[in-house]
Amino acid sequence: MQLDFTTLSPLDAYRWLASTVTPRPIAWVSSQAADGTLNLAPFSFFQVISDAPPTLMVNVNNRADGSLKDTLRNVQETGELVIQLVSHALADAMNASSAQLPSEVSEFEACGIASEPSVRVAPPRVKGAPVAFECRLVEVQPYPRENPNCHLIFAEVLLAHIDDAVLNEQGRADPHRLDLVGRLGGSAYVRTRDTFNLVRPS
Repeated sequence: MQLDFTTLSPLDAYRWLASTVTPRPIAWVSSQAADGTLNLAPFSFFQVISDAPPTLMVNVNNRADGSLKDTLRNVQETGELVIQLVSHALADAMNASSAQLPSEVSEFEACGIASEPSVRVAPPRVKGAPVAFECRLVEVQPYPRENPNCHLIFAEVLLAHIDDAVLNEQGRADPHRLDLVGRLGGSAYVRTRDTFNLVRPS
C-alpha cells in the first residue's frame, strides 16, 4: 500500500499520521488567562526537543473554525504553562478535560480535577500527576507560516515535580511506576508498563 499525502485531505492525513506515529506521549497543559481563568487541556503532538536548555514542544491545532484554542491564547498572554504527564489513574480525568468548553469555564472546576499551586509560575498543576513541568514560554511558531493551521509552543522547563512514588531504588523514574498512557489512533490509548531493554552498541 502506498499513500500519496499530496492528494489526501487534511482529515485523512491526520488519521493516517495519528494512527501510525504511535504511541505518542500526552502533554496535559494547564494555563491561566490574563483575567485569572484557568484552563486544562491534553495534546498528543508533544515531545522533548532539547536538554540544554531543557525544552518541550507542544503542537496546538486551531479550532475547526480557525480560531485559537484557549491554551495557546493563555500562553501567549502570560508566557507561562505547566505540562503534566498522564498516568493511567488520571486517564479519565484527562479525557474529560478534552471537552470543548467556553473560555470562561475552567476544566479544573467543570471536570472536578484537583489542583495545587505551582512554585515558579502562576498556573496551578494537576494534583496527583506523576510528573509536572513548570515552564516559561520561549516562542510560538505558527505552522505553516503562510497559512497556519497550528502553532508550536516551545516551553523551557524551569522546575519539575516528580512524585516520589514513581522513583526506583536509585532515585530514577521507573516506567512501571509512572504507568503513563500514550495516544494511539482514534480513541485508543496504551499504557507504558510493557517494556524491554536494548543496550546501544559501542
